[in-house]
Amino acid sequence: MDLVQLLGANVRRQRKLKGMSQEELSLRADMKRSYVSDLERGTRNPSVRALGRLADALGVEASSLLRPGE
Repeated sequence: MDLVQLLGANVRRQRKLKGMSQEELSLRADMKRSYVSDLERGTRNPSVRALGRLADALGVEASSLLRPGE
């Protein structure tokens, strides 16, 4: 699994663990829902800024979104 797919899988896992919809995550991270959807599917290359906003919205460390099995 490449890094972009790993990030997407971890964002999806964390979002679901927190009981959030993509819409709620996108609002908290100040992103479009379609962008969050693309990230979760591994079809978008996020910026470092986007990674930080997602981590803040999910209440996790940004590095945890890049580690396998997080």
